Amino acid sequence: MNSNEPLRVGLCGIGLEAYWPQFAGLEARLKGYVAEVAEKLKRPGVEVVNLGLIDAPQRSLAAGRAARRADIDMLFLYVTTYALSNTVLPLVQRSGVPVVILNLQPKSAIDYAAFNKLTDRTAMTGEWLAYCSACPVPEIANVLQRARIPFHQVTGILDEDATWSEIEQWLAAARVRAALGSARLGLMGHYYSGMLDIMTDVTLVSIAFGTHVEIVEVDELTALVAEAEQSEVAARVEEFSTAFEVQPDCPHEELERAARTSVALDRFVAKYELDAMAYYYKGSGVASNEDTMSSIILGTSLLTARHIPVAGEYEVKNAVAMKIMDLLGAGGSFTEYYAMDFNDDLVLMGHDGPGHIAIAEGKTKVRPLKVYHGKVGRGLSVEMSVRHGPVTLLSVVEDAEKRFKLLVAEGECVAGPILEIGNTNSRYRFPLGARGFVNAWNAEGPAHHCAVGVGHVAATIEKLAALCGLGYKRVC
Repeated sequence: MNSNEPLRVGLCGIGLEAYWPQFAGLEARLKGYVAEVAEKLKRPGVEVVNLGLIDAPQRSLAAGRAARRADIDMLFLYVTTYALSNTVLPLVQRSGVPVVILNLQPKSAIDYAAFNKLTDRTAMTGEWLAYCSACPVPEIANVLQRARIPFHQVTGILDEDATWSEIEQWLAAARVRAALGSARLGLMGHYYSGMLDIMTDVTLVSIAFGTHVEIVEVDELTALVAEAEQSEVAARVEEFSTAFEVQPDCPHEELERAARTSVALDRFVAKYELDAMAYYYKGSGVASNEDTMSSIILGTSLLTARHIPVAGEYEVKNAVAMKIMDLLGAGGSFTEYYAMDFNDDLVLMGHDGPGHIAIAEGKTKVRPLKVYHGKVGRGLSVEMSVRHGPVTLLSVVEDAEKRFKLLVAEGECVAGPILEIGNTNSRYRFPLGARGFVNAWNAEGPAHHCAVGVGHVAATIEKLAALCGLGYKRVC
């Protein structure tokens, strides 16, 4: 999570107070399991608020208030044994955060032979109750559903790798949700006229993701370009030579022009404390603004690699998608269909404008373009392929039912010839095949842009959608 604030995770074990005087050692044993889970949850950037073992409604009410005071981001409700649903409801109602029920047995199964050799039937019952985590989950689920409180589940074994892999995904999703809730998205310029699919209600973006939207002006960025010192420009040109593979036919004056805009962009982003940005501006009629917007690609590519993703064509939804992918550590580069290769059964995808150079296959090339197709101006552009290997595509899609849904596909970026046109472009293969993928993706009604990141992270994105109350669809 790109934030100084830790993710605050509440943990609460639940049990039944009536058991403690009946079964010696059971309460201490279950408290030990809660402590074990608390220890496993600890990691850099995560603050665990251990609310202990709650066994009565009065304690549940107090724990709910403690959770609110601690400002937790999510609550793990660890079912250690049978517990009454009235022990759960006050806590969950007052915490007011997403709830994940941990239905975790201490071991994969009761040792039946050892269990049946016990001579004390009270001791036998106490041993069984230590494995009784599944028992109250239907009761808890019933009450939470009737209360219209969403909940999620992890069912497994306390010390099992698969269990903790799933919990890790919930933590990652919660980090993204928390980071989006404190993120600042800058919008500069206006929509590309006629692209009806990308137009969206930015108020709904703030409602759905919690993200603050800051409207910023092209004119201010242009003024900052004029203020850039020559020493700063020279240093940025030198940085370009390190970050990119600058091609020999790039004029030095164009490198300086791009460097000047890059320096201004850094100041602009710092002033407004932006965590992401979407932009588009024709620049027609005002030469200085046209100069700024036609020299923005290298600077926005550097910002994207520094965890401040920048989406072209004022694609607000895709700026959010890119930010989600970046927060997951997957990158998040702006892309769209280019063409289909039916010979190799793959899809060519890319885009003009910024690229996520931190997830490039090799060094990103810088090439001069005499024209930006469909846009005003000329200047330097970036050419890259996404790193070869597993990839995930993510689109934030307008959805009539739930405002937005997260549309996901997993595939592979493969080696082969790409279009050397000074834009980002890659070759992608999908389990559905090229035809199947394109048909399935289009059927979900996405905008024509999406974000691509490295690795397979669909399972975590599904959990993010659940935490945010969004729709979710995975096509492959």
